[in-house]
Amino acid sequence: MFETEVKLYNRVFQVKSFNSIIVGSGAAGLNAADRLYSYGQKDIAIVTEGINKGTSRNTGSDKQTYYKLTLSGGENDSVLDMAKTLFNGGSMNGEIALVESALSTQCFYRLVEIGVPFPHNRYGEFVGYKTDHDPRQRATSAGPLTAQIITEKVFKQIRQKEVIIFDKFQVIAIFIDKESNSTIGCMALDLNNINNEEKRYVLFNCNNLIFATGGPAGIYKTSVYPRSQTGSTGIAFEVGVLGKNLTESQYGIASIKFRWNLSGTYQQVLPRYISTEVDGSDEREFISNYFIKPGKVLDTIFFKGYQWPFDPRKTLDYGSSLIDLLVYFETYIKGRRVWLDYTKNPTWGAKNGEVDFSLLKNETFNYLKNSDALFGKPIDRLRKMNSPAIDLYKKNGIDLNKEYLEIGVCAQHNNGGLFGNEWWESNIKHFFPVGEVNGSHGIYRPGGSALNSGQVGSTRAAQYIANCYKKESLNVNAFIEKIKYQLKHKLNIERMFLRNKQGNIGVNNFLEKIAIRMTKVGAHVRNLEDINQAIKETKRQFSQIDNSMVLSSVEELGLAFKNYDLIITQLVYLYAIKNYIEQGGKSRGSFLVYDKDGKLPLPKLPEVFRNSFCGESFKKKIQLVSYREGNCEFKWKTVNPIPQEDQWFENVWFDFRKKNIFRNKN
Repeated sequence: MFETEVKLYNRVFQVKSFNSIIVGSGAAGLNAADRLYSYGQKDIAIVTEGINKGTSRNTGSDKQTYYKLTLSGGENDSVLDMAKTLFNGGSMNGEIALVESALSTQCFYRLVEIGVPFPHNRYGEFVGYKTDHDPRQRATSAGPLTAQIITEKVFKQIRQKEVIIFDKFQVIAIFIDKESNSTIGCMALDLNNINNEEKRYVLFNCNNLIFATGGPAGIYKTSVYPRSQTGSTGIAFEVGVLGKNLTESQYGIASIKFRWNLSGTYQQVLPRYISTEVDGSDEREFISNYFIKPGKVLDTIFFKGYQWPFDPRKTLDYGSSLIDLLVYFETYIKGRRVWLDYTKNPTWGAKNGEVDFSLLKNETFNYLKNSDALFGKPIDRLRKMNSPAIDLYKKNGIDLNKEYLEIGVCAQHNNGGLFGNEWWESNIKHFFPVGEVNGSHGIYRPGGSALNSGQVGSTRAAQYIANCYKKESLNVNAFIEKIKYQLKHKLNIERMFLRNKQGNIGVNNFLEKIAIRMTKVGAHVRNLEDINQAIKETKRQFSQIDNSMVLSSVEELGLAFKNYDLIITQLVYLYAIKNYIEQGGKSRGSFLVYDKDGKLPLPKLPEVFRNSFCGESFKKKIQLVSYREGNCEFKWKTVNPIPQEDQWFENVWFDFRKKNIFRNKN
């Protein structure tokens, strides 16, 4: 590390120089730092808005899953088989699928070695279970807080290595050398010194930038992302980093007061779904109104447990994703509120308040029977099958023994994101998006593959940097010369924010408008007319940002820059959805696209749910988008097949020794 100060535009800036900067402190970012250090590159630092913020530290589910190669029993599995599973989800390049499969065991066993308590039997086999979109039993779990445990264990490694951490530093700009099309640094708002103009900003001069800022959570109102997670994708779009498969996200039912996925046993214990007016009056059990057979209602709720993500294919024939549509119908169309009630059994399919278990399908009945849960109320069954699920909510101020749990269909994960190649390097050299911000996933992905992808991608980025990008950062004078106009642009934005005292929208209200818009038209229910209108509104809001958004004090400057980032992000995502539909894209993945010539999942549903499904041809394409000054350009690329590499040991050994393996073929 080298530190100095420079004076520019009548301001003093601290400049800190490193080989590599890691932006973000979730599981992927921390692993990138840990791996870099282990591979010998110790001139590194982590820059983070908050060491305890972000998705990895603050999310979970009934049984949070980690996906990897089968490591127990006699079931046939191989690197190629797992790669095919990932690749067959659609719109995923074969080399990415192969890498995520090949490194899954390395990354998994590394986590085991540092103390993540993944369960194994007495013989050391790490047994698995089947997760969504998984033909094997590759999934494993360390419990509801698997990602949090991973993050804490990797963070402990970082502390032991004494990696430098700049905590409460918000990155607001990425610096690019346009001549070499390379990242050369970033600019951060020092939230510890935001009131001190001389110390407000720090310039990081670096040869490599690992970007681990998570998904674009802030663009959604109804979200299961932690409130501390907003994302920073917009500043990457701003400098020319390509977006990839931005249309693809996952949505599912979650609680909204305390944000948590309601998968697994939260559904399998058969809770009661009710809706009310906004003030809590007019309580109704609404789901049964759409079903003919009482037992089918209960089975559908049960299957929602391990078919948690919304899937338009599962809205037909009373499938589990019909529930997501009904919840959306009640909330965003009727304007009501929806709740889960664990204190009483559903009225339909019950006698004298007790569930008639004889109405259940064999799969539902046997699951509850094998769990010794054919009795009582939902809360009794939940206590028997998964008592920590009750404790979790109680710790967060919600007693499921006594009160209803308000829910919504929430944004949960972005399968798309920023472009990266098989070493997770973007189209901008020396810039490596890792974790959720990287669009490595395709349309359908096995549950838990995101955690594996974050560990694999950050490992690959670290390997490439340690072997190919070892040189020091630029001379400070050369660095300042290359970034001075980019720096001036950000300072002009700062002045714009701070001079406006006449606006009529506060920073939080500005963000609220962004978030409501995206949840209403750009989440799991979409139609082209609404998307076009939303783009107009977003562009208008962006163009008026200097006149409409007012800061109450300089301490809101970070929020203002965040809004600037998020509105760019939303604009690019909305354009991506528009382009997808105009190219003939229809319902797939975790979203439904209105099609006037399509079919309603049920006759009783409103016209907005009429849709048809995407053809196989779209699974073989990847959408790429570039953003520039409020507009977007698109390219559609055919997916690369899974590589068929030379498996002859001596040849591989030669390429490994000569570092030929780091030469990109695509």
